[in-house]
Amino acid sequence: MSIDPQQSISGFIATQPRLTVGENGVSRFHARVGIEHARQESDGSFTQLDPTFHDLAIFRKTAEEAAARFRKGDRFIASGRVHEYTYSKDGQEVTAEEFIASRIGHDLARTRYDVDRSTRRTDAGHDAPDLKSPAHDPVARPQASVPSRASL
Repeated sequence: MSIDPQQSISGFIATQPRLTVGENGVSRFHARVGIEHARQESDGSFTQLDPTFHDLAIFRKTAEEAAARFRKGDRFIASGRVHEYTYSKDGQEVTAEEFIASRIGHDLARTRYDVDRSTRRTDAGHDAPDLKSPAHDPVARPQASVPSRASL
């Protein structure tokens, strides 16, 4: 089976996130996010450019979990897709886009935190994975060899 690639973004939460519930009962997380950019110069150094700002949306249970864990200023990595849409503003059709994340987490390179590995409560009718089973033992899993920076 092949890997199913998704789009991803990393950045920072630029506005205080909002959690709303639509008429259909679906939870929606929304925040403006900043994405930092840099340009590599001919001497190998990098010049920091101005960030760009975009809309981030997350739906359903992931939206509720994100609303409980993310605040303005948090660094994140998200995977999902870009959604383009149009709306009317001052009588003109405007094209816009938002990133709809299906998964989101804090950026390990820029965030310190503790991991809670206790078993989560499961949804009705679904069993949680047994974290004590050999399939979930990180030591028992085959590890891909990753060359160190020194060997590159």
